[in-house]
Amino acid sequence: MKTLLIAWQEVRIGLRNRWVLATTLLLAALALSLVLLGSAPAGNVKADPLEVVIVSLASLTIFLLPLIALLLSFDAIVGEHERGTLMLLLAYPVARWQVAVGKVLGQTAIIAVATLLGYGVAALALAWQAEGMPQAWGAFGAMVATSILLGAAFVALGCLASALVRERATAAGLAVAAWLLFVLLYDTALLGLLVADGGRHVGARALNIALLFNPADAYRLYNLGATEGTAVYSGMAGPGTASAPASGLLLAVLVAWVLVPLALAVLALRRRSI
Repeated sequence: MKTLLIAWQEVRIGLRNRWVLATTLLLAALALSLVLLGSAPAGNVKADPLEVVIVSLASLTIFLLPLIALLLSFDAIVGEHERGTLMLLLAYPVARWQVAVGKVLGQTAIIAVATLLGYGVAALALAWQAEGMPQAWGAFGAMVATSILLGAAFVALGCLASALVRERATAAGLAVAAWLLFVLLYDTALLGLLVADGGRHVGARALNIALLFNPADAYRLYNLGATEGTAVYSGMAGPGTASAPASGLLLAVLVAWVLVPLALAVLALRRRSI
């Protein structure tokens, strides 16, 4: 109950600071623009417009939602410490793990509401303008659910950074570094390694294992290969394309990327001197 109260307080702060409104409007605007752009090629090549939108939205989500999640969570602990409210909060009969878990739950709820509303508007627009009923609504729902899971993973990473440092500026730097590493630099470094290796040592199995160490890659593999159509439109289908890990494994990896940083954040907060 105490954990849920802390989570609700985080949601109230997000509403008061217009985080929910701003994030929802941003996601809705970008999603609607992708729906309008994605419907153009569908009419020429008879592609499923919903599958085109899934590929576009998944690619957008990889860049945008982690950044939003880190901006929400980077000062979750250290910000309370600098304002002196963390000591006041812990003076109540509440455990430190409840503080960390409650903050992650509340900020994930903000991500979830914004994602459901933003992408839901895009789905309604697509359903209104589509001729016939698209066949990939299940894949679209899975994309929305895993987008929330990806946001939760980066919320947990931001909370971990916030619990490890003593200043908000340092936490902000760690958040930016995490976004650059997982969204931009990791795949670039992996590609450079593959080019340098020339296929001599790093095979498909090793590549798949390496991709699991990045939540953004696990999300990408799950959604861009969700259906035969999305695999074709994203370039993940073809004679030379290596088989991706099973969808169940990818989901488990995304869940682990939420739970492991959260557990480390709880441990760091327990060891933190107030």
